[in-house]
Amino acid sequence: MRKRTRTLLGSLAAAAFVAFAPAGAIADTYWQCVPFARLISGIQIFGDARTWWGQAVGKYETGFVPRAGAVLCFKPTSRMRLGHVAVVSQVLTDRVVQITHANWSPIGGSRGKVEQDVTVIDVSPEGDWSEVKVWYDPNRDLGGSTYPVHGFIYPDATARVLAATGMSKVQNGAIAVAQSAASQMANAVRPGQGPMSVLSQAADSTDRIAALIAAATRPDSPTSR
Repeated sequence: MRKRTRTLLGSLAAAAFVAFAPAGAIADTYWQCVPFARLISGIQIFGDARTWWGQAVGKYETGFVPRAGAVLCFKPTSRMRLGHVAVVSQVLTDRVVQITHANWSPIGGSRGKVEQDVTVIDVSPEGDWSEVKVWYDPNRDLGGSTYPVHGFIYPDATARVLAATGMSKVQNGAIAVAQSAASQMANAVRPGQGPMSVLSQAADSTDRIAALIAAATRPDSPTSR
């Protein structure tokens, strides 16, 4: 399994260096999480991320089951006083999703960047998406913090049309959505590290995430449904 994973990661890393090189011309765009989430979800809520859950009541459907295109609403904390919002790009299991969001990890030492298809795992005791762990780029792994979450805001038909327009802007190069799983590995290169060291670190991170997913979804796990 490890050998196959390393081979795949090597291919992805090589592709990332080529595919994302042209994005440098627009990589300096600074994005806050709210306008970016509004652009690619189509959900028309304004104001700080911490207000989105309350504003959604009576305007959009909300719930605790992940769906692609939904906005995941983080509660404010002492370190994240304005909250955070992110858009679900893929649902992998009922406890694991990938999100696309802005202004989370410092990329290349800079804030305000966009990360695509970032791993998020539900670690709540009841499996109700009230607590999550999120991939943190500087660690090349899931971050050490656990974040409280309100739930998901689901787009309506109008929002889905607006989301398609927003994604079209992204695809046309209006912004740099360049931190996919492959680009995460490409950006892991640091002075003094060879390619094999980078791939080894990426594979180890993948293995740790896989282990967490397995633990969260194991039938006898206290956190599994």
